[in-house]
Amino acid sequence: MIHSMSGGVLFDGELLTFVKVDGEAAGWYLSPVPVKVGEKVLVPYGNGSAEGKVTRLERCTAQTSPVPAKRAKSILRVLSLDERGEA
Repeated sequence: MIHSMSGGVLFDGELLTFVKVDGEAAGWYLSPVPVKVGEKVLVPYGNGSAEGKVTRLERCTAQTSPVPAKRAKSILRVLSLDERGEA
């Protein structure tokens, strides 16, 4: 952990998992649960939620994230096979 001279933390070394989702609510989301490319997920969208497909995974720090980590929303959950409409 690296601290600034004013007392704040500059780097804590924590790796975060970001997923790129395509669909109605396309964008980058934090993933608090394990997910694989190709899986369908439920993400926040407006006042509700929307389905999307994971197209990319990135393991990075808050400083190197594809979007500002403090503003990133998290995926709500991975959809089950039944919810995806797959057999």
